Amino acid sequence: PPEKWVLLEKDPEYWRGQAQETLRDALRLQRLNQNVAKNLILFLGDGMGVSTVTAARILKGQLQNRKGEESLLEMDKFPYVALAKTYNTNAQVPDSAGTATAYLCGVKANEGTVGVSAGVTRDRCNTTKGQEVTSILRWAKDGGKAVGIVTTTRVTHATPSAAYAHSANRDWYSDGEMPPDALEGGCKDIARQLVENIPDIEVILGGGRKYMFPKNASDVEYPHEDKHRGTRLDRRDLVQAWHDVKPPGKVAKYVWHRRDLLALNLSRVDFLLGESQHPGVPWPQLGALGEPLVCPRVLGQLL
Repeated sequence: PPEKWVLLEKDPEYWRGQAQETLRDALRLQRLNQNVAKNLILFLGDGMGVSTVTAARILKGQLQNRKGEESLLEMDKFPYVALAKTYNTNAQVPDSAGTATAYLCGVKANEGTVGVSAGVTRDRCNTTKGQEVTSILRWAKDGGKAVGIVTTTRVTHATPSAAYAHSANRDWYSDGEMPPDALEGGCKDIARQLVENIPDIEVILGGGRKYMFPKNASDVEYPHEDKHRGTRLDRRDLVQAWHDVKPPGKVAKYVWHRRDLLALNLSRVDFLLGESQHPGVPWPQLGALGEPLVCPRVLGQLL
């Protein structure tokens, strides 16, 4: 009966069991490389389903004055390919929060919720407790690995936040976006969770720094623009809080301009937080941190 499936979908173990069974089936079918990788980078293209990849492949070929379908993307040349369903449990067309939870945590969730099971209802803070699910970033950190988040959107956006946050609403970037009942219920905004949930994330690069600063605090880059002012009602400076929780003897650096980022000697930096103000725009216009070559160069030194 439908009621049975609804109950099963709210249990994270239901999804984890499916994943383990799928992996066991794959291992029985073929002899896979089971060596241990030194590094793992997950590239997540938001909304990048099969149809989007197909469209990109055709466009690439047509830009080369061919029909298009016969073109190959670089990922088409990889020796292995896998498909993962990342749908929301309560929506035919999914959103970035529930899909990122599926991708990074291995558990399907409701639309608009992030880092929680399908037992959580969007906007309902009181349904969150006990329904938190952890991500591959947390598993890696618990396994003694260095971890990082690099995004072209705000670091508190639905897609990257599934790596570290647990929220009944993807839009609760700071406490300034949360309703009174959620604040009174003890739910934390996503920016605060970025600093507190996994305080030893080695690298965080992205946009959306206004959610880290007190309400109406002037932005360092755009001091005269109201839309870039801080949003936090609790008056906290989360960049300072990020610094404060680092272990003694460790070097933590915060940057907001690419010149400061590129000037760093990364061999002497233990923790890096870089935030521009502009979320969700092409690399060349990413604000002070932006330029296509910045992140590859930084990542190359970190790995």
